Amino acid sequence: MLKFYLSQIINSYNRGDAREESYYHILEELIAGYASTHRKKIAITILPKKTEAGNPDFRIWDGKFRIVGYIEAKDFGKELDDVENSEQLLRYRKTFPNVILTNFSEFRLYREGQLVDKTSITRHTIAQKLNIVPPLEKEQEFYNLLERFFSFSLPNIRSARTLALELAKRTRFLRDEIILIEMEEERQVGRKALSGFYEAFKKFLIGTLSPAQFADLYAQTITYGLFAARTRSNNEFNRELAFKYIPHTIGILRDVFRFISMEDAPKSLGVIVDDIAEVLQVTDVNQILHDYFVEGKGKDPIIHFYETFLAAYDPATRERRGVYYTPEPVVGYIVRAIHSILKTHFHLPNGFASPQVTVLDPAAGTLTFSAEAIKLAVKEFVTKYGEGGKNNFIKSQVLPNFFAFELMMAPYAIGHLKISFLLDELGYHLQDDERFNLYLTNALEMEELTQTEIPGIGSLSEESHLAGKVKKEQPLLVILGNPPYSGMSANINDWTEKLLKEDFDGMQSYYRVDGKPLGEKNPKWLQDDYVKFLRFAQWKIQQAGHGIVGMITNHSYLDNPTFRGMRQSLMNTFNEIYILDLHGNSLKKETAPDGSKDENVFDIRQGVAIALFVKMKNKKGLKVYHHDLFGQREQKYQWLDGKKFSPKNYSEITPETPYYFLIQRQTKDVKKYIEWRRINDIFPVNSVGIVTSRDEFVIDFEKSQLKKRLTTM
Repeated sequence: MLKFYLSQIINSYNRGDAREESYYHILEELIAGYASTHRKKIAITILPKKTEAGNPDFRIWDGKFRIVGYIEAKDFGKELDDVENSEQLLRYRKTFPNVILTNFSEFRLYREGQLVDKTSITRHTIAQKLNIVPPLEKEQEFYNLLERFFSFSLPNIRSARTLALELAKRTRFLRDEIILIEMEEERQVGRKALSGFYEAFKKFLIGTLSPAQFADLYAQTITYGLFAARTRSNNEFNRELAFKYIPHTIGILRDVFRFISMEDAPKSLGVIVDDIAEVLQVTDVNQILHDYFVEGKGKDPIIHFYETFLAAYDPATRERRGVYYTPEPVVGYIVRAIHSILKTHFHLPNGFASPQVTVLDPAAGTLTFSAEAIKLAVKEFVTKYGEGGKNNFIKSQVLPNFFAFELMMAPYAIGHLKISFLLDELGYHLQDDERFNLYLTNALEMEELTQTEIPGIGSLSEESHLAGKVKKEQPLLVILGNPPYSGMSANINDWTEKLLKEDFDGMQSYYRVDGKPLGEKNPKWLQDDYVKFLRFAQWKIQQAGHGIVGMITNHSYLDNPTFRGMRQSLMNTFNEIYILDLHGNSLKKETAPDGSKDENVFDIRQGVAIALFVKMKNKKGLKVYHHDLFGQREQKYQWLDGKKFSPKNYSEITPETPYYFLIQRQTKDVKKYIEWRRINDIFPVNSVGIVTSRDEFVIDFEKSQLKKRLTTM
């Protein structure tokens, strides 16, 4: 068999016009022949070669339709030493755990990126120089290598971290090597498959979306959609079955999976999606999630998994979007505090379980806050009224009255999964016509989308329409969450500019204080995302006439002079304000009052604070309360877990003009200070001082190197 293979390769080579692809069918026959003799039936997929990127040339399946591995072929006789550490092969080795690299005479086997075996069945230089079939060598070594290749199977994945890492590397490959390349190919030939999805998302969701950003969004959506579907499958799983398990009411995910599962998706896309599905197939996903509960690694295993995945997949995405998992003690404190205020200030004895309560998380992420509020509402109902009416309570009050917005597709997908998982735990199973009101939308974009004409994406405009009704029409009593902190906000549009800069629906502008413009030379920090989300929440409560905002945000707005207009505006809207400053600002090198270490409750450098803003109907006057919480992270968690909300845990403060600080400060000293002459009055001519740029070019330790660099430009 091997001699015949070799003679065919050499005959093809000797014709003089052979290309790399000319040898594919010969290698395919060899692999299939070996498998039929030594193993059960296999399937071999040869992938079209559009560019040097994309998938490896061959994909091998076993008789159970499990992926065995991949083969990447180079032209006959090409030196594999030159290929082994190329960018392309390093990507393959990093992504696929079982890969053969060959030039049709030499074969190298890589496991988990490492070279584990290699052999050469002939000396190709003889054929190239003498145009004859060279002698066959190391036949048994070749068969040993092939047997080792076929013996591979993905190991059972038993931890969320391992699963997240395996999915992350494949998702990166899907993003960089498949989706972007397919979109460029479609652009050149005028086709609209993936490009149609891109145009729809750009037109109807994120106007500034670039092809690279879409590839990232789409790749994450596929992976998380598969993950969500896998949690519903107890037995066999693949991309075709995934479509079956996506709930009917989550239209956007069904549109995506209809394309990759039921329609004519590009073969290269199907291959890597199959590989991701294969990883999930050998993973007991539900057992992994259950183990987190049992082992006490966290009450929220799905969020832990998302964080682990995102950190492995693209940590810059988390940094850029300000996506950080909110610690459970923080979420618990905010939700319990709102529950208490609903009872004491709004005369709703059932708190979150009261039928009058409507709730929105406008930057929901993976629905951590919504889930905690639902659990508390159900617990309150069951405690007072028993288990009998629980399912009807969830159906008639929770599902219609709890809302959430999320812009990023991956947390949107896993958020739906999370609520489905939670409701199952509570004994309520969503019907085919039910969904949680989590909408894929930008909370800070008010323009409602028209019906798209692109086939298969109608759900985008429907989702936008439903979200728009909540933004514009739905009265909300509670707004809560952890909005993104991003000084360089991606949310820039006419509506947010008007919302912030103008006196809007009876709310004072953030760019005015005491009836005058701020006069700040560079008020850019007022464009931070968290400021816009707080303003959005303030607006919705102002519209409703009463309500509660409970959020954890960057704490800079509490005392930074740039935010004095924002502070005065909030004080004019709400009747009671509670500030729990959690500090932890390593940028300011904060320490506890006794000099001991002060840690952040997040893995970030910017200090944070919990704020509770309360507006009551027909009530005038204002009370502002403040409390500092310093110390190590675990100490702060213990305080948050152990304290019931009470004004007694705060100190009342009196913010005063001109700065309206929301912290405890000796304003008498400030008043005396501001009577002094301003620094720009003393020094009317000023600059920012010495500023350098391109330091790596204009600075060097060696004068000769610097002189050479400058003279060659």
